[in-house]
Amino acid sequence: MRALMVQGTASHVGKSLLCAALCRSFARRGVDVAPFKAQNMALNSCVTPAGEEIARAQCLQARAAGVVPTADMNPLLLKPKGDRVAELIVWGRHHADYDAAAYQREFLPRAGRIVAESLARLGREHELLVIEGAGSPAEVNLMDRDVANMRTARWADAAVLLVGDIERGGIFASLLGTLDLLPSEDRARVAGLVVNKFRGDPDLLGDGLSFLEHRSGVPVLGVVPYRRDLDLPQEDSLGLDLLPRRGAVTVAVPRLPHMANFTDLDPLGREGVGVVLAERPEELAAADLVLLPGSKNTVADLRFLCETGLAEGIRRARERGAFVLGICGGYQMLGARLSDPEGVEDAPGDTAGLGLLDVTTRFQPGKRTRPSVARVVGEGELLAPLRGSEVAGYEIHLGRTSMEGGTRPAFEAAGEALGAESADGRVVGTYLHGLLEDRAFRRRLVEVLYRRRGLVPPPEEEPGQDPLDRWTDLVEGSLDLGRIRALVGL
Repeated sequence: MRALMVQGTASHVGKSLLCAALCRSFARRGVDVAPFKAQNMALNSCVTPAGEEIARAQCLQARAAGVVPTADMNPLLLKPKGDRVAELIVWGRHHADYDAAAYQREFLPRAGRIVAESLARLGREHELLVIEGAGSPAEVNLMDRDVANMRTARWADAAVLLVGDIERGGIFASLLGTLDLLPSEDRARVAGLVVNKFRGDPDLLGDGLSFLEHRSGVPVLGVVPYRRDLDLPQEDSLGLDLLPRRGAVTVAVPRLPHMANFTDLDPLGREGVGVVLAERPEELAAADLVLLPGSKNTVADLRFLCETGLAEGIRRARERGAFVLGICGGYQMLGARLSDPEGVEDAPGDTAGLGLLDVTTRFQPGKRTRPSVARVVGEGELLAPLRGSEVAGYEIHLGRTSMEGGTRPAFEAAGEALGAESADGRVVGTYLHGLLEDRAFRRRLVEVLYRRRGLVPPPEEEPGQDPLDRWTDLVEGSLDLGRIRALVGL
């Protein structure tokens, strides 16, 4: 098995996107490469063609590598449901909910076998694996149980690149401190250091890089510039801060405590709209569109909306003429009632929804995860321009939603409604994640928002270079790829 592993000094230092660039770079040279991450903790997930749920980062990396994503690329996925409880997904399917102590006590002793099995299978199927670590490999309280970092590197016999984020400050301490805390056999695997997210002239780092190499005995293999305009999905909620805040029209997004699949918001940055992450009711006042996103705990987030006044703020925004779009959990919240008789999602019982759509959701065991292609059937102002067209996306949800009274279908797939719209067409809900990634759908929606304000929509930009190619070009120009290729015998 040939393998290169990217580990970091902390979360959000850029491991995921660097792995994506390396996958694309190797693929450009004819290498059959695939991504791997043993265990991911993320609320952004995607669905493989086989209907398996894995982290969104590994789907992006698979696309970069030009291969079909599979559950083996991310065999363990933890999706936090609260401060101490997370859903565990094993090989793309729901396994159980665990608190941290029970996970370490009951499941982690078995985790190594699962990780090693997926790793071996991918190693047989592909020429090279680009492996992403998780967080930091130097968490001394977790080292003996950490399946995502150095144990994976040992199983794959992988050379390791250690990445630090200079944007956070303290990069010399973080890189050297990480190396110092690693056991000697693991430290010997670190074959190169990478400085990520650098602003300014790299020549100014000259003395610092020499110090790093002299003090650590490990070569610095590159300095990657900081870029805000990557137009690539971020793995965790820190990436939400990169969304544009100002624009001719405004999309307000209630910042839910358990917001999930918030990569649904990323494409809005391509259309010149301002995105407000609303934490107070008054931040919804100027919204042209209120977008209620997905949630890992829909009932808890609905309670949050009510307790903070955001629920009433959404209703007032709708009365003032704003459109409201709910995706997945956001769609469920827009309804009249959420019923959970078996306590599948939260405590058993019924919860009143926002009442903006005459639909009812009933939670029941069994998560639906599948790719979907839906036809737009809505007739209201928001959807009418696209009526009859098809939109591709994916579903990840508990619960089934039924329409009543004055609602009508908004999207349909295989004869089943995947969403609803209000009688006046100003409130729309759907189970279809990835909706805004569809360029035609996103463009028509933005045009409606502009025209409602009496503004002329900006000219539609021609599709440019694939953002993955632009990012890979930048990374290839910043890293010593010859030495990196040599690390894996290429």
